Amino acid sequence: MSKIKIVTDSSITIEPQVVKDLNITIVPLSVMVDGVLYSDADLKEEGKFLRLMRESQNLPKTSQPPVGVFAEIFDSLAEEADHIIAIHMSHALSGTVEAARQGANLSGASVTVIDSSFTDQAMKFQVVEAARLAKEGADLATILARIEEVRKKSELYIGVSTLENLVKGGRIGRVTGLLSSLLNIRVVMQMKNHELQPIVKGRGAKTFIKWLDNLIENLKTKTVAEIGISYAGTRELADTMKAKLQPVVEKPISVLETGSIIQTHTGEDAFAVLVRYK
Repeated sequence: MSKIKIVTDSSITIEPQVVKDLNITIVPLSVMVDGVLYSDADLKEEGKFLRLMRESQNLPKTSQPPVGVFAEIFDSLAEEADHIIAIHMSHALSGTVEAARQGANLSGASVTVIDSSFTDQAMKFQVVEAARLAKEGADLATILARIEEVRKKSELYIGVSTLENLVKGGRIGRVTGLLSSLLNIRVVMQMKNHELQPIVKGRGAKTFIKWLDNLIENLKTKTVAEIGISYAGTRELADTMKAKLQPVVEKPISVLETGSIIQTHTGEDAFAVLVRYK
């Protein structure tokens, strides 16, 4: 029986106990805040990065892990694994997946690098399913097929109260940003085909609740496997969303603070709703 290890990056939003139980390796990105470089791994305490971002003079800047770090991690894991599957955030959001590919080429390990097409808990869906199968001793082909199946059945929605960070970080078109951020308009976007596509705009927090109510009506017509909610800032809205969404899915909804990588680009008072269908 071959032994397979699962690797991902720190843009994932996931419970620490799940990481431990499934022996998932997380490669941290870095964040520069006013000239000070932090490893994302050191910013996991709830609210820590948000405080840094509030106090910073400039928008923090994120950077992908060096190619050499990936090579070292792959070589280390290869000492006890026959194969490594590295699942990373969409190439549209970061060069991390390409750095992983280059690291795999430098490494002597047997590595399959996958672009998840997502990030946050939508990427978690793929990582957790892969890690569970690996722990059960499934073969490479079975795990890769399951990752693809989960990817196709996942959706990522993100709501932001300002597009300033996304525009400055180059993650969304400047025209959309100028139309919205100057007017303090809330925007809900869907991550689709590696693009953040605006689907709802409106003034005030009621924009988010109205969108959520429409999403719930849509979910009632489908079979939902799991839902995750991530947030930046306070969790009040996330808890409200959880109460509304829980009746459409049997599995308890996980509400988690998203990490520094995502918060840098969404800004404060943002949320994500991640859905996986059966």
